[in-house]
Amino acid sequence: MSNASLAPSGVEAEATIKRLGAVVREARKQQGLTLTALADQTGVSISMLSMLERGVASPSIGTLVSVSSALGLHMANLFAQDQQERDPVSRVKEQIVYQTAEGVTRRIVRNDNARGLEFVVNEYEPGTSSSGKPVHHSGTEFGMVISGTLTVNLDGVDQVLRAGDGITYASQIPHVISNHGRTLARAVWINLDS
Repeated sequence: MSNASLAPSGVEAEATIKRLGAVVREARKQQGLTLTALADQTGVSISMLSMLERGVASPSIGTLVSVSSALGLHMANLFAQDQQERDPVSRVKEQIVYQTAEGVTRRIVRNDNARGLEFVVNEYEPGTSSSGKPVHHSGTEFGMVISGTLTVNLDGVDQVLRAGDGITYASQIPHVISNHGRTLARAVWINLDS
């Protein structure tokens, strides 16, 4: 076998490892976990987790099982490719859904790692929040409530959003999203990494 025929599989492997790292990083950030907290939960070293998130390490299956379990992800979620590589249409049956907190689900409509963009639909059962305490991370968030009511706490100030209301904020601002209502709240969220 020539080196030329090996190149595509090596490039594919590198791309898969980078995508896997991006999925882990995004799930960890969305749950408000530090690398230290994730290391404590998984028994995986902080340096290994950092290399995994940056896509510069090939983790063992055991590491992937521990990390995906701690983040509430299925292993398949870790290996999902950018949908744009396959098809410009994102079919609902192909979209990845995972639980980010008790009673909170996240459906990834489109994840474009190359552009640092994630387009999701979040659902919050009554009395639930995106995390137990405000989180902050890099990027910018754009959200719109489709149904129900959500309260977005930005640096200690509550912003109450009803169906049709939208919000934009720098993700570095400590924030937590809660459903204080009596019905399911559904929202579209776009996260930009830069």
